[in-house]
Amino acid sequence: MKKNKTNKAWIHEHVTDPYVQRAKAEGWRSRAVFKLSEIDAREHLLKPGMTVVDLGAAPGSWSQYAVKKIQPGGRIFALDILAMEPIAGVDFIQGDFRDDEVLHRFEAGLGGRTVDLVLSDMAPNMSGVQMTDQARVMDLAELTLAFAAQHLVAGGDMLVKVFQGAGYMALREAMRAVFEVILVRKPNASRGRSAETFLLGRKKRK
Repeated sequence: MKKNKTNKAWIHEHVTDPYVQRAKAEGWRSRAVFKLSEIDAREHLLKPGMTVVDLGAAPGSWSQYAVKKIQPGGRIFALDILAMEPIAGVDFIQGDFRDDEVLHRFEAGLGGRTVDLVLSDMAPNMSGVQMTDQARVMDLAELTLAFAAQHLVAGGDMLVKVFQGAGYMALREAMRAVFEVILVRKPNASRGRSAETFLLGRKKRK
């Protein structure tokens, strides 16, 4: 009974959410687009000609937004284990970015280009067990950092979703070893009761 009440409350909140309504009206695939657009407006992450990687991209609203901002001349690679409907101008690779075969496809697609920005709004399937979910979220953030450390050009940036809790400060310290500047951003589109926040690493060290 409690679960049904929780589901109904979530559905009601989702349907009446102004960001959900705005996303539908403007043709975005999810409300998450407004998290990226708000951070981008403040930090000027996306510029014409950039090469961008969107990890855990499905359903694709971040790629939708980014591909418009990096033209002319930009390229965006979207990677996810889930299927994603095509987006004009976005190179989508379905698979786990930790797998060698997926990485080979990605690197072949780059064609010698260097990566300027890594984005990740990834979240695991939530179990409802706080410690378990926190560990899974931080694991994805650590994988994003490892990917960025390997593929970003010197001076490049990374934006990654995290939850404040166990492992959060350790991740920030790990990011300090890779980036010159670490910023914390909580966009208005992030639900207030959520522990979700975003870490922005700027100027990857050489």
